[in-house]
Amino acid sequence: MKDRPSRIVVVDDDPELRALLRRYLSGHGFDTREADGGRALDRELSRAPADAIVLDLMMPGEDGLAICRRLRAAGDLTPIVMLTARGDPIDRIIGLETGADDYLPKPFEPRELVARLAAVLRRMRAGGPAGSADMVRAGPLDIDLSAMTVTRDGLALRLTSREFALLAALARGGGRPLSRVQLIERAFGRDADVNDRAIDVQIARLRKAIGDPGDNPELIKTVWGVGYVLAVRHD
Repeated sequence: MKDRPSRIVVVDDDPELRALLRRYLSGHGFDTREADGGRALDRELSRAPADAIVLDLMMPGEDGLAICRRLRAAGDLTPIVMLTARGDPIDRIIGLETGADDYLPKPFEPRELVARLAAVLRRMRAGGPAGSADMVRAGPLDIDLSAMTVTRDGLALRLTSREFALLAALARGGGRPLSRVQLIERAFGRDADVNDRAIDVQIARLRKAIGDPGDNPELIKTVWGVGYVLAVRHD
């Protein structure tokens, strides 16, 4: 049986842009709905869960950052592609810090949004490259690369798709340090619009998510002059 179309909710206070994106995404096979803000998004998600959210940063009232932060605090890990008219890299970093999975500055080509959505959905669903070990152990962590799950001392952890992609890249490193460039390519793809500073932000978020304090990390270690390494356990 053919898989159902991926369900996308476009959240933007501009009705013309929402309608444009809905038509375009629907034409590319997505089941697309619209919301003009946080409350409308909540109603849409209560009716049916989404596979991804396209979220505008600059909106009156509850803006995109606040919505993203609220969803993540509630344990909602739906992938989020954040849109913004701002081009300052600091806005991208703030968006990633709040839990967004990707970032696209306005104006943009709609087909680029399709590519970004496809990438975050692929990261959420893919089980890793053929031939990779399904289970990797690092200290108290058990990382199932096939099921895309992580447990710590037997308790399930909730990671965003971006956090898991980064942890999986480190896990597949086999205990070898990876540079920031290698992490970007392995976790997000060679064409990903991610810089070194954004990787450092994501590592900090990942450490927090897996209970690895940034001031004295034991699982994800910084290798000065190189990058990062996961302390893989060899049983």
